[in-house]
Amino acid sequence: MNIFENFKLLKADMEEKGWVIEAFSFSYKKVDYVVLVKLYQHNEVKENRYALLKLEFLKAHDINDNLVVPANARELLTDARTLREYFGIEWSDNLGNILRQFSEHFAQFIPDKVNLSKSDLFKVAMTKSLSVSDSEDPRKIYCYGVRRNRNNGLRSIFNDNKSRLLRPKLYEKFMDEQTVSFYYSLDSEREKTDAEIIRNFTKNYTS
Repeated sequence: MNIFENFKLLKADMEEKGWVIEAFSFSYKKVDYVVLVKLYQHNEVKENRYALLKLEFLKAHDINDNLVVPANARELLTDARTLREYFGIEWSDNLGNILRQFSEHFAQFIPDKVNLSKSDLFKVAMTKSLSVSDSEDPRKIYCYGVRRNRNNGLRSIFNDNKSRLLRPKLYEKFMDEQTVSFYYSLDSEREKTDAEIIRNFTKNYTS
């Protein structure tokens, strides 16, 4: 069995459940990390043709301290120096063995399916990544409305997942309305309740 076999199972579960991103915790040498697992989009160029998924490691005490690494079921597709420098792995004559031990340790943390219960830290990290992928300011987290897209265009998978994370009950009302997108602001005072957003949508789109 491949050392990262769970990545195959996780990818299949993400695709089945409509998630483009997942997160899990990882600890190494007394440092806690959030690991974001991202699906490649059909129009996205892979950094490595053998990549199955894209990982982003974030240090839990500073999620801006990150490392992006392509991965497949066999290995992390990057060089030893990159891993050594980010994870604080000392140089050694038996570096190959140490990196193999690192991979075996990391493999123990990889889930085989999506966890629908997300901590606040996971939500922040995932929302930031989804916003950037959607060319949106990651600080925009306050939902103030939903609108039907021009020419019945489909909402992006990033807007979909962000709303599923931040406004799950509101999302449920519009999850099957693929031509409806959720709108977010930097200003917390613009945020509206689910009832207000639904009422405004109903008023604007029904006669």
